[in-house]
Amino acid sequence: MTNSEKLEMRTPSLADANFAALAALFPNAISETIDESGAVVRAIDKDVLAQEINAHVVEGREERYQFTWPDKRKSILLANAPIAAALRPCREESLDFDTTENLYIEGDNLDVLKLLRETYLNRVKMIYIDPPYNTSNDFIYNDDFTEDSATFLSRDGQYDEQGNRLVLNTDSNGRFHTDWLNMIYPHLRLAKDLLRDDGAVFISCDDNEVNNLRKICDDIFGASNFISQVIVQTNPRGRTFDRFIAKMHEYIIVYSKNIGFDALREIPKDDKAMAGYQKEDSVGKYRLLELRNRNPVFNRTNRPLMFYPFYADPDKLDVSLSPTERHTVEIYPRNSEGVDGCWTWGLEKATNEINLLVANLANTGKWSVFRKDYLEGTSLFTKAKGLWLEKEMNHENGKEMVRELFGFTPFDFPKSVDYIKKCLLLGTSSYGDNIVMDFFSGSATTAHAVMQLNAEDGGKRKFIMVQLPEVCAEGTEAGKAGYKTICEIGKERIRRAGAKIKTDSPLTTQDLDVGFRVLKLDSSNMKDVYYTPEEFLTMAEKQHNLFGFMDNIKEDRSDEDLLFQVMLDLGIPLSAKITQDGDVFYVNDTYLIACFKRVDTALITEIAQKKPYYAVFRDASFASDSAMVNFEQVFNTYSPNTIRRVL
Repeated sequence: MTNSEKLEMRTPSLADANFAALAALFPNAISETIDESGAVVRAIDKDVLAQEINAHVVEGREERYQFTWPDKRKSILLANAPIAAALRPCREESLDFDTTENLYIEGDNLDVLKLLRETYLNRVKMIYIDPPYNTSNDFIYNDDFTEDSATFLSRDGQYDEQGNRLVLNTDSNGRFHTDWLNMIYPHLRLAKDLLRDDGAVFISCDDNEVNNLRKICDDIFGASNFISQVIVQTNPRGRTFDRFIAKMHEYIIVYSKNIGFDALREIPKDDKAMAGYQKEDSVGKYRLLELRNRNPVFNRTNRPLMFYPFYADPDKLDVSLSPTERHTVEIYPRNSEGVDGCWTWGLEKATNEINLLVANLANTGKWSVFRKDYLEGTSLFTKAKGLWLEKEMNHENGKEMVRELFGFTPFDFPKSVDYIKKCLLLGTSSYGDNIVMDFFSGSATTAHAVMQLNAEDGGKRKFIMVQLPEVCAEGTEAGKAGYKTICEIGKERIRRAGAKIKTDSPLTTQDLDVGFRVLKLDSSNMKDVYYTPEEFLTMAEKQHNLFGFMDNIKEDRSDEDLLFQVMLDLGIPLSAKITQDGDVFYVNDTYLIACFKRVDTALITEIAQKKPYYAVFRDASFASDSAMVNFEQVFNTYSPNTIRRVL
């Protein structure tokens, strides 16, 4: 049996994968039926499945709890549907292409997510997105695939350079919410697969769709994985054009991939909180926190084991759990009105950590017990609150940051770098492998924030930005400045922000990765004959040789184009280290060795002797029939475990 196989060079069908998984679990539930056209198709016997899982199967119009909308079924199919596309590298628009681990991808973000799914499955630590808010002025992707281009364009629609069609979603549209839901649902469905088990997604939104967004996330991530609906004050003065109440805020919806893991971290305390540590002893700086539980819900009645006395020395202020000659002041956890409450520590913990406790007069003027909370250790961090009021969160702060880099503001409400940094502090760490993705990248604030935070805490976070190359309209500030698309603005911002960060902190940012590989979504590198040879080749042509008769790669594609599609197909990160020796590519040293030019027996032998994990060749590149015939034998001799693939 040969070890060489043809690469798929397209994304798998998730529906097929799900069906296969179900068939593996319940083979007796798999059946066949006749569809509307009379063809025999695969099917699932719901009665057998219901028996297997011992659950009631809801069908038809039977009442049930659910969240649905017109075309939800189509949105699910859209998320699962396979595509044949490629991400083509663009060295001339990249920065530090050969050394960077960051990615900037141009193209329809749904297609990009499909291409990345297998390679980045369960690899992304955090996703932040700022999708269209559905404010009646937002353009969203048009999902009416039955409408021809002429009809669409007659309605003054817009389209991007890849032909992705955009529609202005006004509130007079009868499908106002449906169109937005159809847009966001498949994106989040694919995004979930990319997240690690300890990963989290942060989604900015406003009042227009926040309720629907929560329901969609419950549907995709599970209601049990909801973490928070954070309120962020982004406009302290309020919006003057609001009719009744001037809105000052928006939201960040946060969900974990798996609530059983620690998806979020505590964040460093701010200067105001740190200022409270005014006392100091031989251990270090500390503050005093009253040990009495100040929540009136908890008291002696429902927490009897937390109600017991301490005895204090009124001079030295240390405490004991039993009276002594020095410890004469008896202290119970009572409030200012003398009502019995309880301590926050039980007797065992108080016994073990009695050295952290001191007596003092409380605000009530009565004796109480306090614990020392030292600045070092866990006290340097605190849980983030659900209300973010810092002035750094303001949109004006975001505009000022962009203005400082460009001299103008190409967007009305750019997010502040500090806004995204706070999300990053919660969702990532300064150590380990942390990939951050934003597939509504806009002006690339997320990339800016990743680089800035890495510069501050020495982290190695890597970013993947994805952005549709929307055209900058004539007359806008961006258009006047010569920028043709939003992607041009995003890439230039990363260049300028990275340079500024290094200039501001030259001693600590020498190894900071401020580069990015640019990849652009395009049609597959392969001709149609690659996917459906039966429609193009005669029987004689099919049998001409082992690998095929005709060149199946498009003429305008480079070897590096092919390499990146191969990396996607084999699940190799697109940030992997790539070196080249002549016509031979080496990815992550010898993990993958590929050659798409002339291949003879000598070169095949040289590659096989390096014992790569993968070896990939182009079927039309074999120099002779003997090279083709000897291909398998050479690898069986020198590296039988190498997985060989051909294009």
